[in-house]
Amino acid sequence: ILVPPPGYLQGVRDICDEHGIVYIADEVMAGFGRCGEWFAVNHWNVTPDLITFAKGSNSGYIPLGGVIISQRIADTFRDRQYPGGLTYSGHVLACASAVASINIFKEEGLIDYARTLGSDVIGPELAKLAAKHPSIGDVRGLGAFWALDLVTNRETRAPLVPFNAVGPAAQPMVDLAAACKQRGLWPFTHFNRLYVVPPINTPADEARAGIAIIDEVLELADQHYTG
Repeated sequence: ILVPPPGYLQGVRDICDEHGIVYIADEVMAGFGRCGEWFAVNHWNVTPDLITFAKGSNSGYIPLGGVIISQRIADTFRDRQYPGGLTYSGHVLACASAVASINIFKEEGLIDYARTLGSDVIGPELAKLAAKHPSIGDVRGLGAFWALDLVTNRETRAPLVPFNAVGPAAQPMVDLAAACKQRGLWPFTHFNRLYVVPPINTPADEARAGIAIIDEVLELADQHYTG
């Protein structure tokens, strides 16, 4: 999870326009409220040419993925056939589940809620952890989409475990994940990163309870800190 600085994506858009490049935004993980907007790019008021999406559109109840196409690109197929499609394209059940989910997003105000969950609960609580635990090298995220980089040295940003670590080299993260599970929290880890990516309708008190467990288990990561 990398949150682009202000102006970055607009710069990408400008470069694409200048050189005739199609700008594709991959919103498979970041879209449909996960970042506190319908799509993450909405935070920066940038309009891609194509947006890819998948399980976020229907909470994964039925396999579904798709591509949102800009009018400019769609117009190129007015006079010629689109050379694509699969036997399950436009699957009625999958599309119906997405329509139902999107209606719930709107009716229950989940997009706004996810934004507030991040700005008022997850972000501030993770900032407290970063101030307390030296093993947290960085905190990044928006809405309900966050990651903690765990390190052994904040100055060098040496990761808690090496990239693609296995066996004993991966043990610090294995121990961290096991400690979370023992306390009733199922963690999402990848290499030296611990993700905080709850359902976007998670009550604030449950989010705080989960982060409190992370607070406890980070003592294990702190034991490996050498900085």
